[in-house]
Formats: sequence, structure tokens, C-alpha cells
Amino acid sequence: MRVTTNSNKELVAEIRAKLKENKEKYGKQYCPCVLPNNHNDDTVCMCKEFREQMERGEEGYCHCQLYYITNE
Repeated sequence: MRVTTNSNKELVAEIRAKLKENKEKYGKQYCPCVLPNNHNDDTVCMCKEFREQMERGEEGYCHCQLYYITNE
């Protein structure tokens, strides 16, 4: 299994900018796909949902599409 970033460099830059903004504003790099009233430790990038996806060995993107899992 391997985790890579999305090949779309513009999308990656946009998501990373939002993660940085969330870190400055809220103190943690919360996933940009999550509304502020839903922030918790499970929604810090790499989010719990994506970590569980990795544990199950499932290929695919995380919710915000920053990271991709491949079973190569």
C-alpha cells in the first residue's frame, strides 16, 4: 500500500492552503471538507475516515481528495 498526493497540483495547493488557514484559525489542520462546528480530532488531516480506509486496505481518495491510497 502506498499513499500519494493527488496529481492535480492546483487542487493540492488549494487544499494545503486551507489546511494552513485552519491551523492558524483553529489550532489544528482540520480537513477543509468539514464545517467548523464539526471539528474534532477525527477530522484533523489525515482524518479518521482516511486512516480507517488505509487499515482496510481500500484504494481511493480521502474525502477532500488530497491523498490517494494505491495497493501497489
